[in-house]
Amino acid sequence: MNKTIDFSLPPGFRFHPTDEELMFYLKNKVSSSTSQLASLIAETDLYKLNPWELPDKAYFGESEWFFFSPRDRKYPNGVRPNRTATSGYWKATGKDKPILSSRALQCVGVKKALVFYKGRPPKGTKTKWMMDEYRLLNTSHQCTSNKRSMRVSPIL
Repeated sequence: MNKTIDFSLPPGFRFHPTDEELMFYLKNKVSSSTSQLASLIAETDLYKLNPWELPDKAYFGESEWFFFSPRDRKYPNGVRPNRTATSGYWKATGKDKPILSSRALQCVGVKKALVFYKGRPPKGTKTKWMMDEYRLLNTSHQCTSNKRSMRVSPIL
């Protein structure tokens, strides 16, 4: 594993954040916070690597890993995300799911499930690799829009 964290963690430390906690880390990352907490999650472009190469890029994890990654567009003037990877593509499976705050029951972000397929669409072969994509909301607090092109993704 790539261990480049600037501070030491106590023995037995485990990183198992809830969806709401992941939104906290993403918000700090997007706002360019200098908090060391944001550095708990590695930053890498998920689409320049195959999913089986990603565990070596993560700071933590045995069965799931967390990353900040840019979210590029498929077309320069379009809104569709480009999810093409080195040897395949990530395919969305279902709708965005709202992430609610535990205190105010306010929608703080959305999450989308993705599955990795080897090959090119539409004839790719489904693999065991899955990812949840997390996005912040814009200021209108609608659960269908994103704030910025960064994502944190646990890959199972």
